[in-house]
Amino acid sequence: MASARTLMAADRSLMAWIRTGLSMISFGFTIYKILDGFKDSAAASQLSHSPRTVGLFLTGLGTIAVVMGTFEYFQRRRDLLAYGPIKLWRPSFLMAVAMSVIGLALFFGITAKLL
Repeated sequence: MASARTLMAADRSLMAWIRTGLSMISFGFTIYKILDGFKDSAAASQLSHSPRTVGLFLTGLGTIAVVMGTFEYFQRRRDLLAYGPIKLWRPSFLMAVAMSVIGLALFFGITAKLL
């Protein structure tokens, strides 16, 4: 039972990493899109590039957080394999992999558009 509780704690930690990373990704993307909508308006001359940089930074940081959480979860899972078999494709792990891929695509999409 101890290994099952440890695995569930690892799942909860991974979901917390995903939640935090998703919040940063969505906030960064929102900042970027709002400022992208203003670029054709008269207020565009007053906007600096720093809010877009902040949006890109938050998107990248959120993606890094999800990838780091996924890597940490994979290491904990590997350590728990010494106590018994564990299915690799748990729902929290699948969600973390999906969010990592989406975050990377979003980050590189914003970067490509800025350059």
